[in-house]
Amino acid sequence: MCSQSTISELANKFHVSTRTIRYYEEIGLIQPRRNQSGHRIFSKKEEIQLQLISRGKKYGFNLDEIREMIHLFDKDPTGKEQLKRTIEYGEEKLSEVNQRMEELRQMKEEMEQFLQVFHRELNQLEEEVK
Repeated sequence: MCSQSTISELANKFHVSTRTIRYYEEIGLIQPRRNQSGHRIFSKKEEIQLQLISRGKKYGFNLDEIREMIHLFDKDPTGKEQLKRTIEYGEEKLSEVNQRMEELRQMKEEMEQFLQVFHRELNQLEEEVK
């Protein structure tokens, strides 16, 4: 018998709300089965998909990109196409991160320069008061 989880168990495990998981279902990222009472039953597959969604969001992927990567695995169970696309997206995200880091480095430099100027101005003002 395969492992099954409830929506609450997975929400706790992935630190998201049950509403978030229902939203992922609404937009087609996951497709849990339902038991006779109509409650969602999540298999290991949906748990892995939620893990991929969580990881993807952590690294800045949008839900459309995540959906594409998840569905690629359904189309190609070897995972080859999913890995190719994940690498492409990953390289794009890494480039974005590097660009953002450069922007932050430049901002830091500018702030340090302004602070030096402000310190000098403050020192001059304090000297004039003496």
